[in-house]
Amino acid sequence: MLTEQQIYGIYVPVVTPFNAAGEVDLDSYQRYVKNLINNSIQGLVVNGTTGESPTVTVNEMQLLVNTSRELLQSTSIPLVVGTGTNDTASTVARTEIAANLGADCALVVVPYYSRPSQEGIIAHFRKAAEVGIPIMAYDIPSRTGTAMTVDTARTILEMNNVVGLKDCSGSTQMVTELVRTGSKPVLGGDDSLFFEMLSAGATGGMLATANVYPAECIRIYEAFKSGQLDLAKENFEQLLPIIRLLFKESNPAPIKWMLSQNGLIASDTLRLPMTSISTALQQELGSYVQDNAIEATA
Repeated sequence: MLTEQQIYGIYVPVVTPFNAAGEVDLDSYQRYVKNLINNSIQGLVVNGTTGESPTVTVNEMQLLVNTSRELLQSTSIPLVVGTGTNDTASTVARTEIAANLGADCALVVVPYYSRPSQEGIIAHFRKAAEVGIPIMAYDIPSRTGTAMTVDTARTILEMNNVVGLKDCSGSTQMVTELVRTGSKPVLGGDDSLFFEMLSAGATGGMLATANVYPAECIRIYEAFKSGQLDLAKENFEQLLPIIRLLFKESNPAPIKWMLSQNGLIASDTLRLPMTSISTALQQELGSYVQDNAIEATA
């Protein structure tokens, strides 16, 4: 089970590889996750937004969790499973499944589309927390349509079994306020704000960029943690142009394209309504990688 003390460093929200027919490609998944493990990441996150969770069935989620557990069994890397939906009953059911499969933590997003009140958000997380598995709350208003207030985040973080927060709120205001008054750990989830989030008190990051550049993301975190702030900032600024390119079109399409180009997954196939990146972005990414010193770790 995930503890607050384990919420630090780089957690990687993994993609779900599909073959050309749109089926889960386990061979690619195993090869690609082994690469992440070899890069000494601090956490693996399955079935999150980057994993195209809205299109992944419960049976496929179970398959991915079981496969991930096998890959992680000789490591101390915690397994976090995305279980949040915009239906509280469904979220509770998926969280129970994750718990029964041996996940270390469930990642539960603010309910999307329905835009509940702050009271509704709190009640949703209270039900999820009652399952008993550690819960990491996830605030990403750009996708859900509703933002947690700082007071709501505090209330949720005070719940039993809630161990931390993934903050994709779009600024450092949330983490700054939470840390100022004392808080359970916060992981920054906006890749382009990673250095600022660390500076504001985040204990690490849950970064899609780390799928392609795990060593580089870890290097930023370790430099910051050791007090080498100038080096951390320099390394972050070196990575920032490719971060911006990786989010120029909807995640995880650019990430999947890069992983397929690096041979870590066989195909960049996505499930509709997501589609592959444009030819223009392919050219931009290819040119950037070719012309710059940063190389994707493989």
